[in-house]
Amino acid sequence: MTLVAALVDDLMFVSRIREAAKASAADVRTVRNLDALRTAVREGAVLVLLDLDSTRLPWADALRALGSEPDLAGAVSLGFVGHANETAIRAAREAGCMQVLARGAFVQRLPEILASPRG
Repeated sequence: MTLVAALVDDLMFVSRIREAAKASAADVRTVRNLDALRTAVREGAVLVLLDLDSTRLPWADALRALGSEPDLAGAVSLGFVGHANETAIRAAREAGCMQVLARGAFVQRLPEILASPRG
């Protein structure tokens, strides 16, 4: 089973991600802080989903850690965000987010994303 870490605090999206995971070979672990994210990746999470609209979660710090800490380097980062949030989109890309999707595209592609987490 594929382990996915989700740095997401929007309950609607947590529910959607978990529902899509049931139909794929993915085990989704919701994390709320950088330490929990590090643990999930060290335990085998190959994909990290990040809610870039969240003002409470440390997604920018998480992206920097994924890009700079050798034991986290194997995970793919995918952020989702409202299409009008250009500030978060730019910040995520500058912090090293591998892929950024608008919320609608993320929801639409979620089964595919979870089925093939390494892209």
